[in-house]
Amino acid sequence: SKVAEAIAIARRTLGIVWQNIIIALAVKVVFIALGAMGVATLWEAVFADMGVALLAILNASRVLQIREG
Repeated sequence: SKVAEAIAIARRTLGIVWQNIIIALAVKVVFIALGAMGVATLWEAVFADMGVALLAILNASRVLQIREG
């Protein structure tokens, strides 16, 4: 039914959202630690943040792959 399909899409979306949150926070924690130790520069952190943002967008685009029928 349409309701069951909507629930399945919502659950899949929620899973992808949590993946994006965990990945983004993990990268930020790593670069905060590296920055505190003087290993990572600000530019490296900026590029890592941009990479995570692009990865999150690509990961979120999986929600758009809805099967019909």
